Amino acid sequence: MSPDRLRRKPYEKRLLQLQGELVKLQEWVKAEGQRVVVIFEGRDAAGKGGTIKRVAEYLNPRVARIAALPAPTERERTQWYFQRYVEHLPAAGQIILFDRSWYNRAGVERVMGFCTQEEYTRFLHQCPIFERLLVEDGILLRKYWFSVSDDEQERRFRSRLEDPMRRWKLSQMDLESITRWEEYSRAKDEMMIHTHIPEAPWYEVESQDKRRARINMISHLLSTVPYTEVRRAPLEIPSRPAPSGYRRLPRVETPVPDVTGDLT
Repeated sequence: MSPDRLRRKPYEKRLLQLQGELVKLQEWVKAEGQRVVVIFEGRDAAGKGGTIKRVAEYLNPRVARIAALPAPTERERTQWYFQRYVEHLPAAGQIILFDRSWYNRAGVERVMGFCTQEEYTRFLHQCPIFERLLVEDGILLRKYWFSVSDDEQERRFRSRLEDPMRRWKLSQMDLESITRWEEYSRAKDEMMIHTHIPEAPWYEVESQDKRRARINMISHLLSTVPYTEVRRAPLEIPSRPAPSGYRRLPRVETPVPDVTGDLT
């Protein structure tokens, strides 16, 4: 391990503390009827998915939901570009974590030619307006860009390729991003120029070290939301009532076989 990389024990200790604060944030969002949107963007293998997993790990999936939209359908391609994302925006008391977002148009669609120049130009014009409307309506919008070097990205790609449990994370589109590194860099620069606005600024996460990136991103998110700890009514487990004569019927279902004998 590189000497600059955060060691596991201090990382896990600090991460657990931050996840405890995320639970407090969740309870505040629910109690106050707040709406939170967190956007995770960046290059392939930059660490977005792992960070999202740690953010959501101890949260109630009914409150904090991950939105990872697939490629648009034929019908969705005829809609206003932002329309299918609007459907996933939070109601009161919800947190939505966008694993990639409407910024697909400024990145992969732009570089790979999946949109026209006119559609791309319209996006750069409309996106700041769209986000100002969200913020004006009371949504707490946070945008994070995960930055990784070309060498580190390639190392992570190779690691995925050699690991059968993570190979599904690697697509031909991901691999093609290696040959289009500068094109993606230019697209990112232009995107930042047009969409880094006071109402919804971009925050860049240095993610050469995934552990540091997770700690830094979660710490920053917590620091930007004015949450307070919500007092919860105390709970008490009741006493189990005395038996009243119920007898269990013979089992009619098929039991799952116990295959753990060799594990003891």
